[in-house]
Amino acid sequence: LILIGGFVQLLAGFLAFRKYDHLGGAAFLTFSSLWSHLIDIAPGNSEGFTAGSIAFLVLNAFLIILASAFNVVLLCMTLAMELLTICFLLFTLENLPLPFEIVMLSIFSIICFYGATASLANSMFGKDLMMMGPPLFTAERSRKDTEDPPPCVCPRSHCTSGLRTIADLLNTGAVCGVPTDTVYALAASCKHPQAIEKVYRIKDRPQEKPICIFISNLDQLRAAAPPISPLLWEFMENVYPGGIGCIIKKGEWLKKLGVGAGYSRVGTQDSIMIRVPDLTVLVHLIDMTGPLAITSANPSGEVDSTHHDMVISRLGHKLEGVLCDGESDEVVASTVVNCTKIDESGITIMREGCIPAGKVMQIFERVKNR
Repeated sequence: LILIGGFVQLLAGFLAFRKYDHLGGAAFLTFSSLWSHLIDIAPGNSEGFTAGSIAFLVLNAFLIILASAFNVVLLCMTLAMELLTICFLLFTLENLPLPFEIVMLSIFSIICFYGATASLANSMFGKDLMMMGPPLFTAERSRKDTEDPPPCVCPRSHCTSGLRTIADLLNTGAVCGVPTDTVYALAASCKHPQAIEKVYRIKDRPQEKPICIFISNLDQLRAAAPPISPLLWEFMENVYPGGIGCIIKKGEWLKKLGVGAGYSRVGTQDSIMIRVPDLTVLVHLIDMTGPLAITSANPSGEVDSTHHDMVISRLGHKLEGVLCDGESDEVVASTVVNCTKIDESGITIMREGCIPAGKVMQIFERVKNR
């Protein structure tokens, strides 16, 4: 029975820790240590058992205080374990009344069985299937302890109102953090060159590094009628939407695409990288704003931002808004492919990102052979 009791308490403590219930886990693991301590009860080992039990009484007293702010069941279990330990001490001194022993063991068995069963069930299924009771007292948070408001507007991506808020900001020349199908990015409307300039200042980006543009679909590109060969069209149809950015030759057709006043601030003098993201919320945003100038949402030279909290904490005080979408789909940025000489010498991988270079070359070879 002692071994079974110790195993059940140990299992309950392990599952509680897995659920990030650190207090419950610590209590159950402490109780399991007491069960193992009971094995030491022997006629010639009473002194060692007595010292260990006193140490447990002190430790369990702290658990009682913490459990009172946790739930009723855990409080009852810690109290029962304290009384049970006293019973074991009286037993070693041969001063334990039989009625008291029977009553305590009965109460302890009921509480311990229910507490362990409830903790196991709730931890395994991640739900409060069995009631554990409210805390005896809770500490009220003062106004100073409340979280500070975010430094910028931070709407949720799943809300239409949030999407409209960010779109309105971008259309008025603001710079916002947005999710992409790879990592989080800074976005500015191509209609506002001053916003694109602000992107450079926000992340201390060297002026010689060009900024790419995002469009919502290839039909937008076809409507602008760029001088693109059939091979390049076929290649882009096979990689878009997705995490591959294609560098193509720049031209006046960009103004038909909706780049407008930001023409000179995106890409280089001769080329520009265009990407169609595979993220519904961002595609809808681009439909509301037109092409967006995009660069990763991190200070230049630092790691990419993979959660909206990273964007807010690192750059939020410099931005007008961040569209919050949780964890990003990737941990690295897109793969960049130079397609300016695709008909003469093929493509060149400029940066390997979330799409492996080998896979990009396989797509190109398949398209070329077809």
